[in-house]
Amino acid sequence: MLAGALGIACRVERTNAVALTFDDGPHPEGTPATLELLDSYKTRATFFLVGEQVERFPRIAAEIVRRGHEVALHGHEHKLLLRRSPASLARELEQADALIGEATGQRPVFYRPPYGIFSAGALPIVRRGGWKPMLWSRWGRDWSGSESPESIAGRAVAGLRPGDVVLLHDADHYSVSGSWRMTVAALPLILEEIVELGVPSATLSDST
Repeated sequence: MLAGALGIACRVERTNAVALTFDDGPHPEGTPATLELLDSYKTRATFFLVGEQVERFPRIAAEIVRRGHEVALHGHEHKLLLRRSPASLARELEQADALIGEATGQRPVFYRPPYGIFSAGALPIVRRGGWKPMLWSRWGRDWSGSESPESIAGRAVAGLRPGDVVLLHDADHYSVSGSWRMTVAALPLILEEIVELGVPSATLSDST
């Protein structure tokens, strides 16, 4: 409700597709494993990258784009925006954008804040920077160490319909160690549900 009032998208305009999105990468193990599964289903997704992780793993970030996927902006550090001043946030977003562009050759179009929480001053900064704010309509809570592949998949696809944006994580830099393994195990179950829905999984740019 609040996101809609502020003009923050949680779904995609194209109603004959589902948008799979992955946060917090790149990751040296989780991202390649995720890419392999997406390849096997001939499907595409959007990866919200963190600048400090792109600095550590630029080749993996580049591989995302080489495989035909989209990269998006998740900030430079994974910190709550409520703890950031507008000036520091603007500098951070520009820094992360430049790092992602340099590593991948693709400039991010979409931005998602850490924890999905915008501060009062963040939206104008994001929009002035040329990024589109994007949240999600379905998620798997795969960052939690208490989840199983079945519970992640079940939550992510419960009530799934065309136009949904599904949030998952291909990295555990900011969550329970090894949580990406549960995501990778859940991903085939989620992809099969999308196949059953009869619509493709597309990048956010292809879906809006």
